[in-house]
Amino acid sequence: MSSLTIRPVTTKADRKTFVDLPFRLYADDPNWVPPLKSEALGLITPEKNGWFSHAKAQLFLAELDGRVVGRISAHIDTLALEQPPEQGFGPGVGQWGLFDAENEEIGRALIARAEEWLREQGMKRALGPISMSIWEEPGLLIEGYDHPPTVMMGHAKPEYRGWIEGAGYQPVKQLLTYELDITQGFPPIVERIIKSGERNERIRVREVDKSKFEEEAAIILDILNDAWADNWGFVPLTPPEIKDVGVKLKPIVFNDLIRIAELDGRPVAFMITLPDLNEAIKPLNGNLFPFGWAKLLLWLRRPRVRTMRVPLMGVVKELQSSRMASQLAFMMIEYIRRASVTRYGASRGEIGWILDDNQGMRSIAETIESKVNKVYQVYGKDL
Repeated sequence: MSSLTIRPVTTKADRKTFVDLPFRLYADDPNWVPPLKSEALGLITPEKNGWFSHAKAQLFLAELDGRVVGRISAHIDTLALEQPPEQGFGPGVGQWGLFDAENEEIGRALIARAEEWLREQGMKRALGPISMSIWEEPGLLIEGYDHPPTVMMGHAKPEYRGWIEGAGYQPVKQLLTYELDITQGFPPIVERIIKSGERNERIRVREVDKSKFEEEAAIILDILNDAWADNWGFVPLTPPEIKDVGVKLKPIVFNDLIRIAELDGRPVAFMITLPDLNEAIKPLNGNLFPFGWAKLLLWLRRPRVRTMRVPLMGVVKELQSSRMASQLAFMMIEYIRRASVTRYGASRGEIGWILDDNQGMRSIAETIESKVNKVYQVYGKDL
């Protein structure tokens, strides 16, 4: 009789097996984007991911008759433990993620093993899926399976939702992405707000200077950690993570796609936009060799893309309830929209993720006539 075993990942070969599994499970899914295997390995290797400077994780593989049939990570972020409980994390809250399984029985067994590990570490509650930092791929896709995710967003099988809920998990928070046609100008009211801002001598919206990458990143990080501090799930980004993110994203950072807004000469808002790298890496099937690296390098020199993604946007806390906040946001969105269309050939934008209770950002997204195209859900359960 076949018996299911779940064992911890302990070796370099195990990590490779962990990364390889989704390539088989999603082989027939046209909307799954195979990650670059080198990047996926870096995510789960402590020496290559700055997140591990304040976190620990245990990966597990499920095997049936010697064949790998599932995977999961269980992890604890010490900075998340220090956050206020009303913001989702806090003392005693661990997470699990990187979840994939062939069937519900295997999936439930993997979740149970992750829970067991978290209890062994003294955790009282589990949130998932979060893969692995809140800044990477949080939440389970529950709406929007019919089109591929953009860069740094996740994908999942529709049946996972029932498996997770069947394991006793309740929805905690939804994360939304919005899409819009960026070949069209915005509604007249938005155009008036933008023109008013352009007449205001106190406001300056500038491009970043990639030649001063570290300085610009520090400015954005200061705004981000202030702007997002009260948000659900917030965990401050640390210097080791910023360094790693910089290495990963620098090739797809372009001056005209990232803007910083200044008020009286002081940086108070930013917007980061990235060409959808997934469009370039999907045909590579996870491999840069033998010819993938050359194709990617050529694309990176001047990407032509259909979609631009806005992963991060922020306005300092003191301005968040003011009309100035939305004015700065609309100005940055419009300037980047123009550059995206004229210089990169883009026709579609995606904004997000946005927390379902972030009424300010949702209002901005809806005012420029964008629509929700994907919904991700984070679940919680007391252990």
